[in-house]
Amino acid sequence: MYHRILVPMALDHGLSPQTLGVARTLLSEGGEIIALHVYEAPSGSVSSYLDAETVRAGYDRAQERLDEKLADAEGVKGVLIKGHSARTIIDYAKGNSCDCIVIGSQKPGLTGFFLGSTAARVTRFAPCAVHVLRSSRHP
Repeated sequence: MYHRILVPMALDHGLSPQTLGVARTLLSEGGEIIALHVYEAPSGSVSSYLDAETVRAGYDRAQERLDEKLADAEGVKGVLIKGHSARTIIDYAKGNSCDCIVIGSQKPGLTGFFLGSTAARVTRFAPCAVHVLRSSRHP
């Protein structure tokens, strides 16, 4: 079993209860589950149309949504970090000695095979074991 499990959470997907359940099953006694949401700040030309207050409001709303999702998840530590999803998940796992990542994944369409998904990149480059929970519904 695992001692420190990272569960990346997309706040707009419904897989969070299932991925947290899998993490609880895999967790060693006395272990820790960390629910991580990566906030991707607006970039490129979009950012030139947004003021700092609007960007901060988006970040604060992400924190509120993460807290709401974890309200009934006893013993789960919530973490919100700014960054690029896959790279930030991998870096967080490395920097925090995570020995397992439990990540949800939508069934990809054709574009998912060409562009790659967050779950695929995390699986490919993670410094630890990765368990992928596939959604039974199509995107």
